[in-house]
Amino acid sequence: MADDDQQWKIPPNVQELAAAGPEEPPSRYVVRDHDRPALAGAGGDVTDPIPVVDLGRLSSGDADEAAKLRSALQTWGLFLAVGHGIEPALLGEMMAVTREFFNLPLEEKQRYTNLVGGKKEYRIEGYGGDMVLSETQVLDWCDRFYLVVDPESRRLHDLWPTRPPSFRDVLHRYSARCRELADAVLREAAGAAGLPDQGRLADMLDEKAVTYVRLNCYPPCPRPDRVLGFRPHSDGGALTVLLAETAGLQVRRDDDAGGGGWHDVPVVPGALVVNLGDTVEVVSNGVLRSPVHRVVAGAERGRVSMAMFYTVDPEREVEPAPELVSEERPRRYEKTKKSGDYVRELLESLARGERAIDKVKVV
Repeated sequence: MADDDQQWKIPPNVQELAAAGPEEPPSRYVVRDHDRPALAGAGGDVTDPIPVVDLGRLSSGDADEAAKLRSALQTWGLFLAVGHGIEPALLGEMMAVTREFFNLPLEEKQRYTNLVGGKKEYRIEGYGGDMVLSETQVLDWCDRFYLVVDPESRRLHDLWPTRPPSFRDVLHRYSARCRELADAVLREAAGAAGLPDQGRLADMLDEKAVTYVRLNCYPPCPRPDRVLGFRPHSDGGALTVLLAETAGLQVRRDDDAGGGGWHDVPVVPGALVVNLGDTVEVVSNGVLRSPVHRVVAGAERGRVSMAMFYTVDPEREVEPAPELVSEERPRRYEKTKKSGDYVRELLESLARGERAIDKVKVV
């Protein structure tokens, strides 16, 4: 057990807190007044709604669908993917094993804890909460479970649950199908960025690239207006594919054309939410966006989701593609740290309420 003066580093289990039925969330989860979510009418009127893109039509050469995707990646940095070819049955299986895992007894889930060495050391992989750096840090109303999925040689099999029994098989099959989707989208993203080589972004996901999965559980909260399920952030990798069946995800627009502020990402049956990450924003020299997004909690209904994060080789540094730097569009980003170090910095920045990408922007 960690020393008593280090107990604040161990975030409570949110499912257990919610099950106790408190009238108010504990103070460690209460966000500042100006950070509190508006749970209704987020974003106001939207003249440029979040696009729904049919990837089946896109692969058939539909010009309208291609234009819609390019606009989405340049403005929102995010879209809803339908026609992706992943069977509804497999989507249902993935959601089912995610729910079943979070419904296991606490002692079973803690076999996969992300706190090791007597709970003094934090690691990215495992079950628990996100990194806690200070006693005053506001915590997210969320429990999560991180795993490395690819390359298979990097999987920590001791952390892959044996309950529910189908978990490993379902995740393996689902991740393979999502990788096909990720490659296809990144090829289109290269064209949207103006890169002459269509494979420039997809080829970054080579045999050394790392894919993470994050399972999320957002229990019902007695005062969802006072907490955040997941604080505002952007993703550090190249691309993220999110599966969720319940509302709660919001994305921020900072421009006037599409309606500034926070906007609810709609739930479309069978659709996957796809968003770009910091890696692509840097390589595209800011032509494409890594969107800032967050999750709000609900009072009546809990939410589970699972996200696949596609990151490049941990030893790889990224910088703007030379062909996207010009007098008209000067270099906007410095070279990043190695990807593995950037992911770690991303988690530390998240704990501090900052964005890691801001540190490599050219002022």
